[in-house]
Amino acid sequence: MDTGALVPIYHYNDLYMQRSTVSNVYANLFGFKYFQYATVEGSDTLRLNNGPEPDKLDPALNSSVDGACLAIASFGGLYTYNAEGQLQPDFATGYEVSEDGLTYTFTMRDGLKWSDGADLTAKDFEYSWKRAANPQTAADYSYMFDGIVGYPEDLAVSASEDGKTLTVQLKAPCAYMLDLMAFPAFYAVPQQCVEAAEGWEENPGQWALEAGFVVSGPYMLTEWTHNQSMVYTKNPNYWDADNVKLEKLDMMLSADDTAIYAAYKAGDVDFIESVPTDEIQTLKDDPEFHIIDNLGTYYMNFNIKSKLFDGMTVEQAAAMRKGISKLIDREYIIETVGQCEQKPANAFIPEGMADGNGGVFKVNDDAYTYPVTAETADGEQLAGYYDFEVDVDGAIELLKEAGFEFDDNNMLSANTPISFEYLTNESSGHIAIAECMQQDLAAVGITMTIRTCDWNVFLNDRKAGNYDVARNGWLADFNDPINMLEMWTTDSGNNDVQFGR
Repeated sequence: MDTGALVPIYHYNDLYMQRSTVSNVYANLFGFKYFQYATVEGSDTLRLNNGPEPDKLDPALNSSVDGACLAIASFGGLYTYNAEGQLQPDFATGYEVSEDGLTYTFTMRDGLKWSDGADLTAKDFEYSWKRAANPQTAADYSYMFDGIVGYPEDLAVSASEDGKTLTVQLKAPCAYMLDLMAFPAFYAVPQQCVEAAEGWEENPGQWALEAGFVVSGPYMLTEWTHNQSMVYTKNPNYWDADNVKLEKLDMMLSADDTAIYAAYKAGDVDFIESVPTDEIQTLKDDPEFHIIDNLGTYYMNFNIKSKLFDGMTVEQAAAMRKGISKLIDREYIIETVGQCEQKPANAFIPEGMADGNGGVFKVNDDAYTYPVTAETADGEQLAGYYDFEVDVDGAIELLKEAGFEFDDNNMLSANTPISFEYLTNESSGHIAIAECMQQDLAAVGITMTIRTCDWNVFLNDRKAGNYDVARNGWLADFNDPINMLEMWTTDSGNNDVQFGR
């Protein structure tokens, strides 16, 4: 947090609407939705909105939550999560681990098939993991394989000759190893299809750009009208197909929460991931409106390579960013925009995240004491780095340290203005949060303009560093703080802040 490049706003929870006729859809703390065992009263089809046009459908290349939900619907890993959020075998039946915790051997389920009928074996997982880790693939999550010996180009993972077992050699014991086995980046993809696509070496995801590609999970993508709809059809070759009750998932593609909610009210969809911000308060008593826990943080992040920091020392740039953070009224954002019992965030690591040793990570102890213990509006004490009350005087002091001048009215001098663009995707909630922050910063004369764009453009511009400041959010991929921290390494595909670049 010393860089000030991450500005935590609140810790996530999740909201969705599900019609009373729908059963057996479940989610976990990481925002993943599982539709494969759903039932719909009187129908063999679940009509839903899972998000807008997806950016990537190759599970190795995806880095969004909506994309992960699609990967779960059409692929699979060695392990998965059940409805209680517990890990259980999926394409594997179990594993053995050496006494030193460094060697895992997974046994594959018998009779696994790809959707085209070809055999699926441990060799497919060996290929897929090595592909995802290889820098040539440019997978955002390649760093997740760093714990395996030989990363990145000589990964110590090997399938037996008969394809029945997969052996993995680790650099050090890993408390969250099985969580990784359930994460989409570790899913298998079909080598014969990946490498049959024209230009696959330059564009590794080329094989999964249109409907009809080979999969391994409960559903196959059979129709895709880009930016409008997707139809997933039951995969008869899925190992657990007997327990998949629905024949189709019919997906509306949209990020327009007003249009999504209108479709739900009209009876055109049965499950939606978002509702307009101004409807939340009236929906809280609706039994079809659900709020569930998530493990993650909504935040604003700076591009540290932005021209905004030209001519500044590292210390001045950090002081500027920290000063801006002190101007943001997190409680007001939650009360007026969030309205879903979120907790204000004064640290990037979310409340309740495990420490890998059976305890909770974010607490004060002998090893580390957080600089601030802030009190929420309902009196809860949260350890972190910022107070929840707006601190204009503290912000001005930091901005002065950064070299900015102020007049007698505590407004920025015309000699040292601050003006920047804030990037967000098109969503009423994200735009409303941006407008709240825009108003907060204007209190000392900072000019923040808001640029909105389509989901895919937003993701790629943020990833490429084509922005000054951007909205961001991270739902943990597994319950360990390393997941929230290793994404900021220089070579990480999720390092949107551009640290070390």
